Amino acid sequence: MKILKYSTRIIVSLFSIAFMYSCDAKAKTPDNNPIAGNEKATAAVATDEVKIAILLDVSGSMNGLIEQAKSQLWDIVNKFSGIKSSDESQPELKIALYEYGSAMYGYKGHMHQIQGFTGDLDEISGKLFSLQTSGSQEYCGQVIQTSLDDLDWGAKENGLKLIFIAGNEPFTQGKVNYTDAVLNSKKKGIVVNTIFCGDYNEGVRGSWKSGAQVGGGEYVAIDHNKKVVHIDTPYDEEMMQLNKKLNKTYVSYGSKGKEKIAMQSMQDLNAEEMEEAVAIKRVESKSSRLYKNKSWDLVDAADDEDFEISKVDKSSLPAEIKDKSTEEVEAYVKQKKEERVKIQKQIKEISKKRRAFIDQNQKEDSKGELESAINKAIKKQAEAKNYKW
Repeated sequence: MKILKYSTRIIVSLFSIAFMYSCDAKAKTPDNNPIAGNEKATAAVATDEVKIAILLDVSGSMNGLIEQAKSQLWDIVNKFSGIKSSDESQPELKIALYEYGSAMYGYKGHMHQIQGFTGDLDEISGKLFSLQTSGSQEYCGQVIQTSLDDLDWGAKENGLKLIFIAGNEPFTQGKVNYTDAVLNSKKKGIVVNTIFCGDYNEGVRGSWKSGAQVGGGEYVAIDHNKKVVHIDTPYDEEMMQLNKKLNKTYVSYGSKGKEKIAMQSMQDLNAEEMEEAVAIKRVESKSSRLYKNKSWDLVDAADDEDFEISKVDKSSLPAEIKDKSTEEVEAYVKQKKEERVKIQKQIKEISKKRRAFIDQNQKEDSKGELESAINKAIKKQAEAKNYKW
């Protein structure tokens, strides 16, 4: 028998984590030093990147939007895990997050860069969970232009570069004309998609549809307060147990290792507190190629040929290996890698069975509206750039 659970919470954020890091508008380039082990550990250069900027209205009426964002982040990540470029390579996913309509940032046009482009999925999740609503002015044109000016979108013309802006006030507010901002996006090869939280025709009257049309994007209207229906399956408990085993394969290192491994656990808890089904979707994401943590996990870092475990500060390692020789640490990391691969394979196999169960029991209109809107636009625009699944 299928058991339905209803998410009754109203979205508090799309990609937020209550760790208030830099308020800088510019996305900073992380340190590449494996010894420090801070932001990025000699990561191999990706052949391609998909870049998505999410611009969320956080004015007082947008609690539902934020809650859907937190709930459905992992659906969106899982959608991307199988994407391929025309040359069969698998691009990296980079996500940025802005809030606008915030009373806290009136001096900056009521907007704020929560996160520059990053592939750190725990960071994004955390930032989403830190978002809070506050009534203020919603300047759509200005936040779009700000994201163009501040983010590093890259020079590649054929890459998939998308903006999703969601809100419920007229698109025309503010000193920056939305048409100018959207056309500037188009010149950079960035597609602007608009998501109106409310009645479709009201969004049309408020120029949300016009904003999408100018930039060649998609316009959709969603019920941002709609309750998302999650389906329990016979595979859920096994997935949760596998997640516990998976977490034990992570080996922290560097100045931020302990902080990051704590963040991983916190995001597991955040997802689980929303709904067990949300937590399971996160587990699926953690078994995918997109969940990589080279900046703080020795197992992921060691995948890079140039990474040298011998140069890692041993005082930053877990107690069980900090006093071991380099050869012993390497053997320990190799063992953890083998365990992880085995567990991730089990997760993927069970995920297929779980998905089949859900497909048989889920009604189309029970899916999250924000997730459906974003994934629909992603698929259409990715295929136009010769990406495939």
